[in-house]
Parts: sequence; C-alpha cells; structure tokens
Amino acid sequence: MRTMLVFNPNAGQAEALERELALAAEVWREAGWQVEIAPTLSAGDGTRLGQLAVARGLDLVVAAGGDGTLNEVLNGLAGSPTALAPLPLGTMNVWARELHLPLQPRAAAEAILTWRPRRIDLGRAGDRYFLLMAGIGFDAAITVDVRADEKRRLGALAYVLRGIMQTLRIRGARTRLVIDGRVHRGRVLMVVIGNTQLYGGLVKITHRATIDDGMLDIAVFKGYNGFNVIGSFFAILRRRYSDDPDIEYYRARSIEISARPCLPVQVDGDAIGMTPMSFEVAPGALWALLPPNLSEDLVQQPLIKPGRRTLPRLLGWLAGR
Repeated sequence: MRTMLVFNPNAGQAEALERELALAAEVWREAGWQVEIAPTLSAGDGTRLGQLAVARGLDLVVAAGGDGTLNEVLNGLAGSPTALAPLPLGTMNVWARELHLPLQPRAAAEAILTWRPRRIDLGRAGDRYFLLMAGIGFDAAITVDVRADEKRRLGALAYVLRGIMQTLRIRGARTRLVIDGRVHRGRVLMVVIGNTQLYGGLVKITHRATIDDGMLDIAVFKGYNGFNVIGSFFAILRRRYSDDPDIEYYRARSIEISARPCLPVQVDGDAIGMTPMSFEVAPGALWALLPPNLSEDLVQQPLIKPGRRTLPRLLGWLAGR
C-alpha cells in the first residue's frame, strides 16, 4: 500500500508533534504500508503534492495538519482514484471530529488501519473544492481577521475573540440567492453551505447533510446586525432550528450568491474571495477512507465493516480500477 503523508509543519501545534508524526508512520509501516513523508512548504503546496501522488499512482494520501491542509490536498485528488485520510494536527480538526477519529496521532494511525475507501461528494465554490462547508458573510469575515500566529498561539480562542469583534460591527447585506434556479432575496448576515454536518467542531448547522446524496445543505441567516446572529446561534445550540424565523434551510445542487456590499467567502476554514460566487455539488468526486462505525445519519448507504488488515487489499483493488 503506497502512501504519501503530507505534513503541514505550521498547522496548530504540529511543530511539537513531529515525533508523534513519525510514530504514526511507523504504525502503518509495521502493517506493511510504504509511507513517505512530504512536508508542505508554502500555500497551495498540498494541492501540488496531491496531484503528484495521483500522477505516481499512489493508493492513499494522508493529510497531516488541520482542515486547511485537508482542503489543499483534496483539491489535488478530486476526480482521481487516490484516496484521502486525515491525521489531525491542526487547530479545529473538524473532519477528524466528524469521523470520531482520535486526536492523538498514534491512536489515529491505529484507527485508520480499520477504515475502508468509499466515494463521497464534494462541494465546489467557483473552481475550489471543499469537503466540509463554505461560509459566506459573518464567519468568513472572522476567518479573514484571524492571523496565522493567533491560531498557533490561541487555537480556537482566536476565532472566539475575532467573532466578538465581528458581532459588534456586522450589518446585513442585501443578498440575492439563486437556489436550484429559484430566486430568494433578503438582508443576510451569513450563509453556510454544508457537505457535512459538524461546524467548527462544536455545532451542527447543516444538520441534515449527508456526504453521498449528491446534494448540498444551505442554512441562510437573515437579519440586520450581530444580535440576530447571536439569537440564531442560541437556537442552533438548543437544536431549535425551526423556531428561529431568521434561519432558512434548503437542500440543493447549485447556489449562486451575490450581495451588496460584497461578502467574503471561506471554504473549510480558508478565505478564498468575495461574492458574487457560484457553488455546486460534485457527486462522488473524492475517494475517502471512512470508519466502519460512521454515524448513520452522515451517509445514505451503510458501510461494510472490514477486518483489521483488509484495507491494503481494498485499496489495491481500488488502484487497479
């Protein structure tokens, strides 16, 4: 089983975990995997390494870092037979949390030995794929504000502090949304377009999303200022989504968003630009390793539970297709 372990040395506390990274690789080598470690050196390097893994016909790329590292790598793997798995070393590790993967690298490596490959959907914002979600407006503005050194020093607290500042100054934008061809207008503070459920590792905003249904879930937060956002988040925390008139929920294959003034956009925690922007689902665009005990509401079809050492044979079959 030929594996590239793409490592982001600047993700979260990754600098203190290089020894654990080597131990994780050793777990896989003891299981018979061929593992090479490839560090990212600059922004976009994860995509280049993903493309290199595809060109070389590797079976698997493990993205060691945070959700931003995962996003870069999957943009090099989308549409290919090379599978993706996470090794959580970042600040939030939302995909790892969604899959209930241990956050300690060696334990995560042991768990991944029991996983198997499966096709899942991706979202696409313009020409950028995303695995988890796209955020437009309030949360994207927070993402733009948080500096890399703040993330390393403060972790999730950096987002909380910037969120408080944004809450005080945010104003709703006049927004036009075209959702599967139907036009919706209103004063909008934030839109979350989810391929998965978990948001920020804490709450489920797109709580009906599944990763293999060929659809994206859209939560639209309407309002005039930050107090509307606070009220909506309390409704989400209490799982009383339908009780808040400022939250609208849709499921669709395509979404177009334009706003006045223009709104910032982020995907999987990385800022990528401003509206206007088009979003669409890319059904079955990614092979991902998934655990046998994956939450049943996250997939439409049940997973087949493999034996502990069946993964190399499964991926060998996959690479030959």
